[in-house]
Amino acid sequence: MAQPTFVIVGASLAGAKAAEALREQGFDGRIVLIGDERERPYERPPLSKGYLQGKQDREKIFVHPPEWYAEQHVDLRLGGTVGAIDRDRRVITVSTGDQAGLEEIGYDKLLLTTGASPRRLPVPGADLEGVFYLRDVGDCERIRQVFQTASRVVFVGGGWIGLETAAAARQAGVAATVVEADELPLLRVLGPRIASVFADLHREHGVDLRLSSQVTEIVGDRGRATGVRLADGTRIDGDAVVVGIGITPNTRLAAEAGLEVENGIVVDASLRTGDPDIYAAGDVASAYHPVLGKHIRVEHWANALNQPQAAARSMLGESVAYDRIPYFFTDQYDLGMEYAGYAEPGQYDDVVVRGDLAGREFIAFWLADGRVLAGMNANIWDVIGQIQDLIRSGARVDRDRLADPDVPLDRLTTGA
Repeated sequence: MAQPTFVIVGASLAGAKAAEALREQGFDGRIVLIGDERERPYERPPLSKGYLQGKQDREKIFVHPPEWYAEQHVDLRLGGTVGAIDRDRRVITVSTGDQAGLEEIGYDKLLLTTGASPRRLPVPGADLEGVFYLRDVGDCERIRQVFQTASRVVFVGGGWIGLETAAAARQAGVAATVVEADELPLLRVLGPRIASVFADLHREHGVDLRLSSQVTEIVGDRGRATGVRLADGTRIDGDAVVVGIGITPNTRLAAEAGLEVENGIVVDASLRTGDPDIYAAGDVASAYHPVLGKHIRVEHWANALNQPQAAARSMLGESVAYDRIPYFFTDQYDLGMEYAGYAEPGQYDDVVVRGDLAGREFIAFWLADGRVLAGMNANIWDVIGQIQDLIRSGARVDRDRLADPDVPLDRLTTGA
């Protein structure tokens, strides 16, 4: 009998880790890993952190050394675009962009790790030179070059990408202005009390925060961006404009194949779509989370790192439920932070802080009906596992004990 073929579309961290997991689980069939970039799979956090700041070597960002793919018999196809999925024939159509034209590849199991793309700023001037989005390693390297020559850069969007890249600019000695539509950066993610911590942090490091402000135009001269204009008519000058206003999951391929799409490719807890031979993982997957009891799509590194292991086991016929508590981290100036859980606006009714909020050494908890939905430790370490245990327990906790640093986190659900 012919060996089965497993195809992975998306040569990302998630795609590479899925291929690795398949081999570790003993799969000895054919693995085809297809990516539209020319770079082999790499990790994205360094693009807004260490590599952007020049603190990390380029070779360190890659998931595997170049020889790994041949050694593991993974057919890595770079610079290829998958145009369509024929579910009836279990075939995908691939274009490599060269004279070879289109190729059909059959699959027994198909995993979609197509990730997401930056949202574009829909204003006049958005196509000028000197307007940057950060998603791939080429974007990162172009922005790094800007930081070496620019005197001032405007950042549109006060989310994680906007703040991390602004911090990198300041550490490179570049003046930075952040334009954010909300009243505070990260307001939707963290709420006003904790978002204020990050606003103060950036102001202390010289970032000019323009809050409750909308960019209506990117202004330019001779085809190159020279700043932005706000809704109130204010012009902010800059040698470049970096836009970070969120990402959109790359669901076209799945949608055109008739798979269910709603804020991502809809999959069950085993990462399987409505088609029993097609799976999805990483940024693109809206997966049912058995602990949280709903579908969520997580856009962070830990999800892309760990979810493919469950997907691989599921593809191999195991009974699997991916139930890791969502996790992400950031490093900005002298503040290091880890966040676990899932607390959307309107879903929590209380925020409890233990520690020194003003001194930026604290743990914050988001609660609903006395239960911890999410927790964030800032400049306090070795507690993330206990925070995740609190979330997983679903137990009601006493607010005063939660706020008391003298009460160990692992005692909160026992009453001891």
